[in-house]
Amino acid sequence: MSLSFETTQSVAIIGGGPGGYEAALAAAQLGAEVTVVERAGIGGSAVITDVVPSKTLIATADAAVAIAGASDLGVQLFAKSKDGKPLKPEIAINLNAVNKRLLSLARQQSDDMRASLVEAGVRIISGHGRLEGDNAVVVSTGPGGTDFDRIEADTLVLSVGASPRQLPSAMPDGERILTWTQLYDMTELPPHLIVVGSGVTGAEFAGAYMNLGAKVTLVSSRDQVLPGEDKDAAAVIEKVFKRGGMTLLSKSRADTVERVADGVVVTLSDGRTVEGSHCLMAVGSIPNTAGLGLEQAGVQMTESGHIQVNRVARTSVPNIYAAGDCTTFVPLASVASMQGRTAIFHALGDVVIPLERRRITSNIFTAPEIATIGWQEKDIEDGLINAVVHKLPLASNPRAKMMGIKDGFVKLIARQGSGSVVGGVIVGPRASELIYPIAIAVERRLTVDQVSRVFAVYPSLSSSITDAARAMHVVDHNIYGA
Repeated sequence: MSLSFETTQSVAIIGGGPGGYEAALAAAQLGAEVTVVERAGIGGSAVITDVVPSKTLIATADAAVAIAGASDLGVQLFAKSKDGKPLKPEIAINLNAVNKRLLSLARQQSDDMRASLVEAGVRIISGHGRLEGDNAVVVSTGPGGTDFDRIEADTLVLSVGASPRQLPSAMPDGERILTWTQLYDMTELPPHLIVVGSGVTGAEFAGAYMNLGAKVTLVSSRDQVLPGEDKDAAAVIEKVFKRGGMTLLSKSRADTVERVADGVVVTLSDGRTVEGSHCLMAVGSIPNTAGLGLEQAGVQMTESGHIQVNRVARTSVPNIYAAGDCTTFVPLASVASMQGRTAIFHALGDVVIPLERRRITSNIFTAPEIATIGWQEKDIEDGLINAVVHKLPLASNPRAKMMGIKDGFVKLIARQGSGSVVGGVIVGPRASELIYPIAIAVERRLTVDQVSRVFAVYPSLSSSITDAARAMHVVDHNIYGA
């Protein structure tokens, strides 16, 4: 749908990440005059230093695992020596080449996004933007730098993202003590990588470097990796990590990280020390909202510096919107994109559907992947919803057997009585793709019977979804087989 305006609307966007990018495209489509101010490059940290490079690294690690495990499927790699005898070649990882490739892909993606904005007629300014009141953006050469442009606009959108959290007792030096944005400067695989933090970022990188061949120790302050995620899913990942040789230190809080001559020493709160070659600090992120003039403009924020937004990405100031990791909403690139579009649709009078957390699909790119949508099993245990669960192991799926998949499951969650699908979890290869039909079921309020009547290819991993739905068949308003 497109709109025509009697007077042209103007939109200024600070930050060209997923939220700002989508907001700019939507605004241009609706006929507005659009300006984007971006300091690092279109795509922001999500494309340049975060999502795109990290998932490219993980894809490389997945390829290494596939090659290493090919013998289980009867595929064997041999080379011949000079005397004709077979040799079993070793898998070697050229990390320098891997990092060059992923950074090149990230820059290419950024360039493609920039080209899309230019083609749409969006004006792009390179620099640091800050608010001047509630109707203007001032652009400077950097924080505290010289001002060189001022843009007045009817609607302002903030999409400034977040940066890795740094601890005074473990300050990154970019060489041995690293944030996730600094990992790509390494030219060789770290002999022993210590990862502090077992959330999504920590688990993803710990698993990736383990699969690339590095020795990895994961330090977790909680009793399981991925705290807050589905317990069954976290248990699968822990089992895979341990089987791969990773050392898991649960209920172990890192007090300090110090650089020594040839590596790092991590001191835990109980006095134990862990020595390694490198340390990745994955202890969360902080929003890039300092120095933006938010307080002066009247934009409400939390104590952590996140911008308060409602379900249409609107702030406390009517014509100022915000999207992405700098807000109080879910910190996912896909959510930032949707927030950006929603903000523009609302501001310019197009049809808008407020965002709902329970309909947001998320994915953790470990191996196997973990994808979730909607209400979860813990919500049932906490009495938040009256629902039932059915779980099918992927090992029983015929396609999984053919592919040699041993780990993972499909879990469906449906309301008691009606059988409406309200949530799900998938643990397995390409779970990020497999979760989509469950997400549609949640979004469209489909019942398990309606899902079960959809034909799935045989053999396929997705047939486990219909199998789980069939097992939850509704009879007399009761769900059996759960």
